[in-house]
Amino acid sequence: MKRSGIADLPLHYGHVPKWLAERMAKLGLAITEAIITDFGKDEYLKRMSDPFWFQSLGCVLGMDWHSSGITTSVLGALKSAINPLSKELGIYFCGGKGKFSRNTPHELLVYGEKNGLNSSELIRSSKLVAKVDNTAIQDGHQLYLHSFIVSNTGEWTVVQQGMHDTNSSARRYHWHSKDFQSFTEKPHAGICGTNQGLILDMTAVDSKPAKTAVMNMTTEKPNHLLAEISHLVMPKHHDVKSKDVDLKRLGAMLWLAHEKQPKDFDELLLLEGLGPRTLQSLALVSEVIYGTPTRFQDPARFSFAHGGKDGHPFPVLTKVYDETIDVLTKAITQSKLGNSDKKSAIESLSRMAYKFEKDFTPNNNFEQLLQKERDEAWKYGGKTVFGDAKPPVKNQQLSLFDN
Repeated sequence: MKRSGIADLPLHYGHVPKWLAERMAKLGLAITEAIITDFGKDEYLKRMSDPFWFQSLGCVLGMDWHSSGITTSVLGALKSAINPLSKELGIYFCGGKGKFSRNTPHELLVYGEKNGLNSSELIRSSKLVAKVDNTAIQDGHQLYLHSFIVSNTGEWTVVQQGMHDTNSSARRYHWHSKDFQSFTEKPHAGICGTNQGLILDMTAVDSKPAKTAVMNMTTEKPNHLLAEISHLVMPKHHDVKSKDVDLKRLGAMLWLAHEKQPKDFDELLLLEGLGPRTLQSLALVSEVIYGTPTRFQDPARFSFAHGGKDGHPFPVLTKVYDETIDVLTKAITQSKLGNSDKKSAIESLSRMAYKFEKDFTPNNNFEQLLQKERDEAWKYGGKTVFGDAKPPVKNQQLSLFDN
């Protein structure tokens, strides 16, 4: 068992409005069902342990693309949507933010007993992971969120987050139980990032083997630690800049959705009738479901699915969001009944975008693209935490593509 990655994020306060929270739960559930159906529970847990994929998921769900709020909001939405269906999906979310994190042992006890799992071992793992990141690794970030995601086979992923009061930052820690043997034989890889000083002893844990395992980290070479963990560092600026996005990937996807229509591709005939804006969102959702790990190095790109609640890169397009949920949910339902054509068509969106990237040359119209999305947000029910999007005073017709 190792820490699979960390993410450094600007500390961002605020709330998630009801209109967004409800949509996040619905789309998060649909994405979860698609991944578990096609790839299995273990793959879902593996993805949740990847800080880049997790951030990309939060972006496609309409959260602020770079901030610490993605962690609490996404985990909360998934827990509320998935736990009522845990028997069917084989996945259960325990813990959460603040006082909810303290419920983790009881929740694991109940879930373990229902599914024939070793509840004591799960509870021990939960406590040790929290102690390692909060006590053994004293990097200035005090944990305030602990989410333990467990399957009915006993595999698990932990996502927890700490706050650094003095520099207004948050740090998210990801753990994965893959190949777990013991804390003694395979201690976690450690932590990378800005040097916060020496690693201290873990004084609050009674387990001597666990203490020994954590102390073994101090003998690891820094290069080895850096190679073992994924490290995501998000910038402090709120607006999405061109440097935050892989323009070649974004441009190829936009070209597919806006310049080419479903009638041009046999694979997409079943999606005909959807507007190009919904196809754009579906293509990014498709990539979250079917994309390979290397596709998530620029999480900001996935905010171009539905926007962000603070208006960056543009307001959340609620009408597009609802249509995306409807199309994906119906495709999953039909696939359960033996008709997987629409689900295959959604998968083909990301596959075709990959194909077009090879010969695609992006232009320098990123700011024009942003302005167009903002100008047209009102047409698609655009909303932010500040209110509804309004029509612009002037509408300019901008060319988005040189190809």
